[in-house]
Amino acid sequence: MKATQNMTTSVQSLTARPAWKALQAHYHSIRDMHLRTLFANDPARDERMTAEAVGIIFDYSKNRIADETRKQSRAQGHDSSTNCLIRHYRMLKPVGA
Repeated sequence: MKATQNMTTSVQSLTARPAWKALQAHYHSIRDMHLRTLFANDPARDERMTAEAVGIIFDYSKNRIADETRKQSRAQGHDSSTNCLIRHYRMLKPVGA
């Protein structure tokens, strides 16, 4: 029970942070945009919306995100989505591979 209470408190404090609120506002401004519109407005989107780490290229161009999305969530040189994928990849990758 105590662990659940601590987790709930952590989640509530996360959603109260200014970065969370900024991402939430950004989401509301971009959620109805069609990918065709995003590509039409930004022909270099497929080149810019990629990240490379641990020998893998992550392509975010076909997701409803913008430069502002990645800027708002940037941490440790990559955005939070890329950092999460890198962590999972490293856990799955056999030692010495």
